[in-house]
Amino acid sequence: MNLNKTSLNSHLQHITSEIVTRSTKSRAAYLARMQAAKAAKPSRSKLPCGNFAHGIAACDSTDKLILRTSHQPNIAIVSAYNDMLSAHQPYHCYPDQIKETIRELGGVAQFAGGVPAMCDGVTQGEAGMELSLFSRDVIAMSVAVALSHNMFDGVVMLGVCDKIAPGMLIGALSFGFLPMAFLPAGPMPSGLPNKEKARVRQQFAQGDIDREGLLKAETESYHSPGTCTFYGTANSNQMLMEIMGLQLPGSSFVNPNTPIRKAFTEAGCSILYSSIDQQKENSLADIISEKTIINGIVGLLATGGSSNHTLHILAMAQAAGIQITWRDIAKLSAIVPLIARVYPNGDADINHFHQTGGMAYVINELLSVGLLHDDVKTVMGDGLSHYTQDAALASDHIVWTPSSGKSTDTEVLRTADDPFQTEGGLQLLTGNLGHAIIKTSAVNKDHLIVSAPARVFTDQQAVLDEFKQGKLNQDVMVVLKGQGPKANGMPELHKLTPVLGVLQDQGYRVALVTDGRMSGASGKVPAAIHVSPEAMDGGTIDRIQDGDLIVLDAIAGTIELKVSEITLAERLSEAESNHQTGAGNHRHQYNSGCGRELFAPFRQIVGSATQGASIFGDFGFEADLQFEKANKKTAYKKEVIE
Repeated sequence: MNLNKTSLNSHLQHITSEIVTRSTKSRAAYLARMQAAKAAKPSRSKLPCGNFAHGIAACDSTDKLILRTSHQPNIAIVSAYNDMLSAHQPYHCYPDQIKETIRELGGVAQFAGGVPAMCDGVTQGEAGMELSLFSRDVIAMSVAVALSHNMFDGVVMLGVCDKIAPGMLIGALSFGFLPMAFLPAGPMPSGLPNKEKARVRQQFAQGDIDREGLLKAETESYHSPGTCTFYGTANSNQMLMEIMGLQLPGSSFVNPNTPIRKAFTEAGCSILYSSIDQQKENSLADIISEKTIINGIVGLLATGGSSNHTLHILAMAQAAGIQITWRDIAKLSAIVPLIARVYPNGDADINHFHQTGGMAYVINELLSVGLLHDDVKTVMGDGLSHYTQDAALASDHIVWTPSSGKSTDTEVLRTADDPFQTEGGLQLLTGNLGHAIIKTSAVNKDHLIVSAPARVFTDQQAVLDEFKQGKLNQDVMVVLKGQGPKANGMPELHKLTPVLGVLQDQGYRVALVTDGRMSGASGKVPAAIHVSPEAMDGGTIDRIQDGDLIVLDAIAGTIELKVSEITLAERLSEAESNHQTGAGNHRHQYNSGCGRELFAPFRQIVGSATQGASIFGDFGFEADLQFEKANKKTAYKKEVIE
């Protein structure tokens, strides 16, 4: 592999230029807002005496003296800690470590606030899952509350999993005039292999083992503090935070409660503190740019990351005044090769990925072929090249050395010249059903095209019941509608994966079509997800009937309902009547229980999946609506390649 700097890929350069041009007004408005906040923000010494006294009342005498008499930085700690969820339990000891490190440097750190952290693994298939996506925006607002006291010079963010890291970044961007760094907690050590866990789940779905057998496998897989070891949304978050320069090189996939993990935490605090003390221009608004967001998308595509980020990246970008669309992701997918295989895209888990070369290899490889922007700011300083280095523990501190640039296992990491597939692991589908996303990195090429009659459902349990009764033993396009953000908060539907996998293994042509989400661990069964417009918005998905032929072609990037326009028009009248009368049975059960009633206002104002499914809209900026008129992925490819 060529480790020398390479000129930027011309197609990437063109896509970047389009995004920068489209975002001109909104980005300028955001930066102006941050500049005004930076200029106008009162330092803690300028707060009225009573206000300031409240802010330091709980500090010990040493910290009070520093905050009252010096200009040393005061660092806010915002944490998603709770001790029920394995990914966030390690954060229990972080505040004390951070405070000690900052105190040794001469400053003060205060725990500014906590944010909620829920686990999709716990709520999967349950009522609580309907709060999951909305929790991202609640987290963003919680960050704003934590930082609203205006006592701080910089921020340490402690958040890892699915909605937590994106929500924290969205909230933090409203305080983008401050320097910030994310400190990860790391994945749990490898337990029962993920492939074996999936096999046991299918056995349970078929009735071949009992609950005790299933529970044994699950607890051997999820067995200690840390993120899950598969490459789902949590670990995709960590990849994103690193490739976007928001956390230290090599820090994403180091196991919790190890000496090197502790050293990374101390190094992150020290680097953040030094940047504030030396007044470097590396505030969050400086780091998050159009190029940074594009680097994140490229990393997601190259590693086969979570489909959930086709929502989160849009929402995070909007918070920084950057207008990203699924069209941009489609264009990038056409030029970015898939160079990683991590479960569910392969047999390796995230620990194996890290040991094989990890993020340093991925970033080095993509830079070497001109598929990443190197001229960006990071918490380490200028340039993404910092992130091509390997990290190691020397005595009690982190040292970075040049990476070999080689993969130790080509079944896990390959070169861009010899990839697992020539296109990215996420694809856009378009057609008369609207727009949808499909994760192709884990789908066998023999299943990338599925043509089958529809079987329409409005509830996950109904799908499971019909499977148990043998009514789905056929080629079938399982259509699960009424799962969009406006209907019920857009839950993940991973509970369906084992049964659909069983049908596929039995030789049937099977796919899922839904306006809901699939897990970040969605795997071998093709799934057209995030269908937009959703059923609640009068989308065509609401007019599909049992027996309708649907053709999903992930190679051509299309999804077509083979029903005439005249017939669809007739069905539209019926669908509209149902919505007006409340007769649409995908509407009636998602209003109360498990706190869902508290989120009714969110369901009323949430945007579409194509805009990130956010309650914040576009933060007052002009949205790019041209994407809604586009209807062919192949046209995107021609625009990029020709």
